[in-house]
Amino acid sequence: MTVQTTAQPTAPETARTTGPRKPVPASTTLSDGVPGTAEPAATRGRTSIADVVVVKIAGMAAREIPGVHDMGGGLSRTLGAVRDRVPGGRPNVGRGVKVEVGERQTAIDLDLVVEYGVAITEVAHDVRENVIAAVERITGLEVVEINVTVNDIHLPEDEDTATAVDVRVE
Repeated sequence: MTVQTTAQPTAPETARTTGPRKPVPASTTLSDGVPGTAEPAATRGRTSIADVVVVKIAGMAAREIPGVHDMGGGLSRTLGAVRDRVPGGRPNVGRGVKVEVGERQTAIDLDLVVEYGVAITEVAHDVRENVIAAVERITGLEVVEINVTVNDIHLPEDEDTATAVDVRVE
């Protein structure tokens, strides 16, 4: 039940009235209320998505594309390799991803390392499509742009050099 109280106006004052005004008592009416609210549950409240959520989604989606070897610039990849070797450390899926998140839209910058021999423009196109699909599906945010920067290319002999160094270190 809903209780509604309405105050009645006081007795009008005139220039000749010298005594105190006498208020008219307020009236209270009872009516049957509607349980809950008329708004649907999905619109009650506000949802905000942190930048790190979009970073992780975009990083995972970009790595799914064949031809993407790694992500991030040279220094971030080096630090990431050290962090990956630390016991209990987890790979950083957000390395090489920067985002700006608004209430309804997001913009994403990706730094990629691609495999030698792949068409860079095709890889960039596929990365854009996959990241846009994943971010929009999971978060509901509109992706307004994705800027792809190819920082490096992974050569087949780079792998041989890395394993030779690892063997010497052990």
